[in-house]
Amino acid sequence: MIRILMIEDDFELAEILSEYLHNYDMEVTIAEEPYIGLSTLNTNSFDLVILDLTLPGLDGLEVCKEIRKQHNIPIIISSARHDITDKVNALDNGADDYLPKPYDPQELLARIKSHLRRQNASLNEENNKETPKDLVLKEYEHEILFKGSVVNLTAAEYDILRYLMLKEGGAVTREELIYNCESINEDSTNKSIDVIIGRIRAKIGENPKEPRYIHAIRGVGYKLIL
Repeated sequence: MIRILMIEDDFELAEILSEYLHNYDMEVTIAEEPYIGLSTLNTNSFDLVILDLTLPGLDGLEVCKEIRKQHNIPIIISSARHDITDKVNALDNGADDYLPKPYDPQELLARIKSHLRRQNASLNEENNKETPKDLVLKEYEHEILFKGSVVNLTAAEYDILRYLMLKEGGAVTREELIYNCESINEDSTNKSIDVIIGRIRAKIGENPKEPRYIHAIRGVGYKLIL
């Protein structure tokens, strides 16, 4: 259920709007005084705020500023003040929308749905941002970065780590590393690959007994996981 905080000193109007929105799976908490509204918002979780401007004890514009300082939540101003200055000030101080009274509850519902869609889309976009990987291959510069810093690698270490990165997530045999890494002599043994892997692990601070990145696959070779 969508949770809405309504800071509105006209209790009769607030009750009418609350009952209407309840039909659309929205639970409205009403606060008739601004300080109670701020306290309620700070101690509970809400999806959106509907805020009147003409309130006892503290003007709605100041309430809007206080909300925006602490919360990234859609704020819809619901006010009988129609002056353009009030509208501009409200939007400049953090409000997302301004709905002059009187209005049809259907319009309020439509605006609530619109802002929640935008909020959810923004959250999804944030969550879907790719987390930067600890190991980054920069082929043009012939470098590999670990957590933003260049790793000082020999030619053989670079070639092996590069190949593992290109095959990220897949199993790579020792023989495959020998034949596909130019700096590795084709006469090299599997043991020499293990030695180089050990040096790479040391340079990225990895414990071979509890590997985070380069995992040994018994009887096969290695797998890099980022």
